[in-house]
Amino acid sequence: MNHGQDSQTSPIARWVRIPNGTKVRHRHKGYDGHIDGLTEIVVGPNRNPDGKTQYRLNIGGSSRELVTEDDLSILVDGDNLVIMIRQKEPYRRSITVQLHGVLAEDRFIKAGRSSAVPAATPPASHGGNHEPHDF
Repeated sequence: MNHGQDSQTSPIARWVRIPNGTKVRHRHKGYDGHIDGLTEIVVGPNRNPDGKTQYRLNIGGSSRELVTEDDLSILVDGDNLVIMIRQKEPYRRSITVQLHGVLAEDRFIKAGRSSAVPAATPPASHGGNHEPHDF
């Protein structure tokens, strides 16, 4: 008997943290940056699916902004791999697969495009230029 319990996984159990160094675009404000860590939030309504944190977004120099996962699109390269600072292709491929498992397809956008143009699903093959870009 079910006793009213939902068999689906809770959002917290499904949450995959976006790793530090991941290039992102603010979905509403349009600027690019990279994840610089997590900050635990004591008060306030906007938090990540874990219910207690927000991402620190490095938007250039010493400028940081606190944002939630819902505010972010993930930037991908020409091979549809997540762009990360100082990370090699195998790790970026792994993170791409993990994030595709929890985020909607429209949350992945090609670097240099407007946020209205989603990226295609990442390829399963290994090929092409996979060197990360430092911005």
